Amino acid sequence: MNTNKILLAGLIGGVVAFFLGFLFYGVICSEFFASNMGSATGVMRGDDEMQWIPMIVGHIAYGLLFAIIYGRWASISTFATGAKAGAVIGLLVALAHGMIQLGSTHLSTMMGTLADVGVATLLSAGTGGVVGWFLGRGQ
Repeated sequence: MNTNKILLAGLIGGVVAFFLGFLFYGVICSEFFASNMGSATGVMRGDDEMQWIPMIVGHIAYGLLFAIIYGRWASISTFATGAKAGAVIGLLVALAHGMIQLGSTHLSTMMGTLADVGVATLLSAGTGGVVGWFLGRGQ
């Protein structure tokens, strides 16, 4: 598949991941996650302390993860298949990261960690779906 199309799909996926992350983590579930923090204190940045460059770079990298996997190796080119693959990738990445973090830090409770896995799975399904759809345009 065309490299430019993969890069553009990754950029679009990053934008989708950013806005879904804001919606899920910043609006819908913010109180839940705040009440399910572990015993570590001072680890969350307030809105006025956010560092936007790392946030943007991280979300674009996440979009590129899906675009490269889908466009180079998996030949995923529909919203439905992209969403399914995105859900699986998101579930496994979030479960691995969450369990390692839970076992080695005081950042979250078990309930918060499991909820994060669920939210990350939904976010990844949406991101993967849009990336798959974009890659399939014009075929």
